[in-house]
Amino acid sequence: MIFSSLIKKKADLTTLPETATLQEALTVLENTGYRCVPILDKSGKIFRGNIYKMHIYRHKSRNGDMTLPVTSLLKNSTKFVSIDSAFFSVFFAIRDLPYIAVLDENNQFYGILTHNRLLRMLAAGWNVNNGSYVLTVVAHDERGALMNAAKEITRFCQIVNVISLDPDHSSVKQVLFTLPTDVDHDRMERIVRRLTKKGFEVTEIEDLHEA
Repeated sequence: MIFSSLIKKKADLTTLPETATLQEALTVLENTGYRCVPILDKSGKIFRGNIYKMHIYRHKSRNGDMTLPVTSLLKNSTKFVSIDSAFFSVFFAIRDLPYIAVLDENNQFYGILTHNRLLRMLAAGWNVNNGSYVLTVVAHDERGALMNAAKEITRFCQIVNVISLDPDHSSVKQVLFTLPTDVDHDRMERIVRRLTKKGFEVTEIEDLHEA
């Protein structure tokens, strides 16, 4: 489920009705500085798509009719998620968009989730401000590998955060362990030596003191 605090609700947004002309849309986009805005139906409840400034400029440069309705250049009409959507489905749906429309339980326009808000949430989850080092550990994609690596690290300290990456769906995973702020350089090196001794490869060490 999407965290409601991440969603910009409809009342706080600049939207346009489907009856607006391209010229009216361009005026709004230029005045607000937005690259695109949501288009809603006449009732203001149903999401129709997005109108982009660049598409209007292109249309205008080709001497296109600026009195046409915005629906003539509508984009992303099928790009929306439900407020009850799982996080990972939202993450992949938004990846190529500045924002994605969010619909409520009745499939009515509820608001938008922006790329920036999602990235800020992920950055907060990284715990950069509460960490000392991030160790990138290569582990074979086999049962118990992640648990064993974590077990060796917790001999020395707690683990602040863990992210597992699967590059190119290979047989190995890159696991990023964030160590707490009280871990100094000496303890970090002892952790790395222990992991290496147990067959894990530490490919990168990021010092968060320098971040």
